[in-house]
Amino acid sequence: MTSGFRYFSIASPNHGQRRASIDMLVLHYTGMPHAEGAIARLTDPRSEVSSHYVVDNGGAIFALVSEERRAWHAGQSSWHGQTDLNSRSIGIEIGHPGHDGGNPPFSDAQIEAVISLCGDILSRWQIAPARVLAHSDIAPSRKQDPGERFPWERLHRAGIGHFVLPTPLVEGHGLAPGDEGPSVAALQGSLAAYGYAVEPTGSYGLETQQVVAAFQRHFRPERVDGLADPSTCATLRDLHEGLTPP
Repeated sequence: MTSGFRYFSIASPNHGQRRASIDMLVLHYTGMPHAEGAIARLTDPRSEVSSHYVVDNGGAIFALVSEERRAWHAGQSSWHGQTDLNSRSIGIEIGHPGHDGGNPPFSDAQIEAVISLCGDILSRWQIAPARVLAHSDIAPSRKQDPGERFPWERLHRAGIGHFVLPTPLVEGHGLAPGDEGPSVAALQGSLAAYGYAVEPTGSYGLETQQVVAAFQRHFRPERVDGLADPSTCATLRDLHEGLTPP
């Protein structure tokens, strides 16, 4: 249990038996004005959704589902070709109004609580840094959370997750929707090798644009447009080079 933070247990009935070992940590935002409303929904059996934890704006931590149980937070999702990510992940919902609510910054108290909670979880489970992920990473066609305002670099400095400093934005032609050819296939292959669900078709369509935008939200948040500009491509390359071999 995390120390130094307010910690509450509110049991959710929305969970089941895991079908795989825990090897992922997925961070979300609630997309609701107040964490209380999110907790009410995540503990309502009619909603058929849940998470293991909620962290409110003031840094209070709410435990809803035992880590040993399969919470219902990931939805239709994929990473490295694996599906049923609910069975192999722990989910944290971070109280935040989301993009529809103006996408404000996360509070310092909240992020400190998230860092503490993540560190606590990682001390118990064998979760590789590159498998600490955003909901948008595993469901890029459906989700944007926790979004480009979430401070992944700050978590990385605290020893949580895989991250590299993004390559600065520069002028120059990259790849964009409508492009086709080997360069597009190479980009898609690199994204897929990192874990994203994209096929190396060689055609830069909507699926690739959504995956690139998800990548940018996590790793190059200065500009999120789904265009594989030189900064995005260089950051992806550096991210691969910084991976710890299994």
